[in-house]
Amino acid sequence: MGSYTALYRKFRPDNFGDVKGQDHITTTLRNQLKADRIGHAYLFTGTRGTGKTTVAKIFARAVNCENPTDNGPCGECPTCKAIMNGSSMNVIEIDAASNNGVDNIREIIDQVSYRPTEGKYKVYIIDEVHMLSTGAFNAMLKTLEEPPEYVIFILATTEVHKLPITVLSRCQRYDFRRISIDTIAARLSDLMAQENVKVEEKAIRYIAKTADGSLRDALSLLDQCIAFHLGEELTYDMALDVLGAVDTEVFSRLLRSCLEGDVHTAISILDEVITQGRELTQFIIDFTWYLRNLMLVQTSDVLEDVVDMSSDNLARLKEEATLAKREQIIRFIHIFSDLANQIRYASQKRVLVEIALIRLCKPAMDQDNAAILGRIDAVEKRLDEGVFTTITNGDAPAPVHHEQVHKQELPKSIPDDIKKIVANWKKLIGNFSNDLPMASALERAKPSLDKNGNLLISFDAGDLAGERLINEPGRSKLQQGLNDISGKEIVFSVSEAASSEEFESGVIDLREFIKIDIDEEDI
Repeated sequence: MGSYTALYRKFRPDNFGDVKGQDHITTTLRNQLKADRIGHAYLFTGTRGTGKTTVAKIFARAVNCENPTDNGPCGECPTCKAIMNGSSMNVIEIDAASNNGVDNIREIIDQVSYRPTEGKYKVYIIDEVHMLSTGAFNAMLKTLEEPPEYVIFILATTEVHKLPITVLSRCQRYDFRRISIDTIAARLSDLMAQENVKVEEKAIRYIAKTADGSLRDALSLLDQCIAFHLGEELTYDMALDVLGAVDTEVFSRLLRSCLEGDVHTAISILDEVITQGRELTQFIIDFTWYLRNLMLVQTSDVLEDVVDMSSDNLARLKEEATLAKREQIIRFIHIFSDLANQIRYASQKRVLVEIALIRLCKPAMDQDNAAILGRIDAVEKRLDEGVFTTITNGDAPAPVHHEQVHKQELPKSIPDDIKKIVANWKKLIGNFSNDLPMASALERAKPSLDKNGNLLISFDAGDLAGERLINEPGRSKLQQGLNDISGKEIVFSVSEAASSEEFESGVIDLREFIKIDIDEEDI
């Protein structure tokens, strides 16, 4: 019995037509082959599992193929077969992670001077090229810029920002995109039909979403699920079991308990998740994704392209979206996003999750603007319900009276002209589209009020662009922009926060209290 071949290896594409989700790259390479305009150095960059090495190998075969087709290599000629089985000397694959020294590169440079024994080109595929040392990069620069006409370099990396600019400028760069959930799901369904394995559509889509844009990861996860339930139809619940994930019904209960401030129920749900053997890191990622979908439901009516779920689940999500204000959902997302970064290296993961849940339930624990708004919402909700408590004799609580209480409107302490400016803040930024540093400074600054009730524009101490708001000619331009929006001469001042911490927590941003409308003239 032969050894089992993993799905991602078994179904690795053999031609450009089988490559999914990278049409912008495969079309360009096909056109280069047709027109015989083949470059000497290519840089393939993008996240893991999106097809960089696969496309490099297809291209290496295509340039040497004796009978090329519209999809690249024919796969039948002796040259194609030799390259596919690894016996050809024309295609040299190098792993820069383990061959990253100057000596390794010099060895390549020595080999470059020898013509290919068969075929047209010698193709060097250098994977994880960002791992090369500085000396190795310097050693290959001249050869990379002017190799012999029969040599092609294909560099592949997931971290293009680590490459020297001298290397980038010598290559044709191709950015591989994350593959969409629909594309991954369609590919998985097609491959499962070929394998005669029954998989529930809902399970396919969950695996596609969990893969986060990587087709290779999706195939590995699917392989894992099939192996665990060999011979059975793979259902959504089985996929959740294998991957340590949680059903969305649990997220719904958790959200409701957090909105109600019920710490006991929220912690009980977490205990239930842990008892079932779910992976906490995946739980945090999935709950953040669930919150993201809630936020999108609140902001848009056209959701089919951005929220991946059935119509029944979408209807339930819309119902739940009415339970929380957008600011609350955004605060929840911030807390869980920070938690996702912390938990990867934490030894006490459960404790960190419990602290996060308590923060969700009890906004009084936090001092940021979003938490303050959450506390105001809680007070308003109690007033709406007619529930209030009077304290007598300094410390003795009086009985709670259940009466209908009419809320009084808060005094409008913000001048109308400043309200107009804050409501049109995006328009103000747009007026400086030809002055990007100025626009950037305004986007990061906070409009506020000084003690005299005049407009105060504050910026972070670490924001160098903020100085344009103070110095000429930026200040004069800002004055004119404010006057144009308000229709009158605006008195304002600009202040630099003493520290980033003071800017984040100590400066009130009026945009959080004033509804930003779109004027008809902006449409």
